[in-house]
Amino acid sequence: MKILAIDTSNKAMSVAVTDNGEVLGETTLNHARSHSGQLLPVIEQLMSQSGVEPTALDRVVVAAGPGSYTGLRIGVTTAKTLAYTLNIQLVGVSSLAVLAANVRDTHALVLPLMDARRQNVFAGGYQWVDGRLRNVIQDRHIALTTLVDEVQALRQPAVFVGADATMRETILARLGHGARFADDVAALPRGSRL
Repeated sequence: MKILAIDTSNKAMSVAVTDNGEVLGETTLNHARSHSGQLLPVIEQLMSQSGVEPTALDRVVVAAGPGSYTGLRIGVTTAKTLAYTLNIQLVGVSSLAVLAANVRDTHALVLPLMDARRQNVFAGGYQWVDGRLRNVIQDRHIALTTLVDEVQALRQPAVFVGADATMRETILARLGHGARFADDVAALPRGSRL
């Protein structure tokens, strides 16, 4: 099954082409330029370099939020248009699940975070169970301090992914050295994980 995956839900944009789980190509751009001018050229170039014709695609997968309103509109509209035009399946996936999927080989609770401004975050809780990523805490908009208090009450290992420097300070102030963070590369969406 050939899949085109698109994530424009945040500052970084990622697009991937896969064939039966094998990554044929992936492009991730992490700079504050408009995704509207970049997305279609990146898709076209990636498809060409991967040797996949659009008519050979079986499915388009898109990050469906939460995230940047404008970024989501660009990605979802592009994905819907491609799926409709090619008459193929369209699947939406949580943008938080995409970040959580970057943290592998752990039994800890994985907490992807996206800045929602004013000390609020979009967050969810995920765990790897039998090799599959499971959503165990519903994706939601929440005050960062409330989320950290809830994590502390769970009394189980947790890894935060996507936390910027300001968020890390707040998390460390409440959890101390028990707080673990995924590296900065894991905080970038990966079309191949999508």
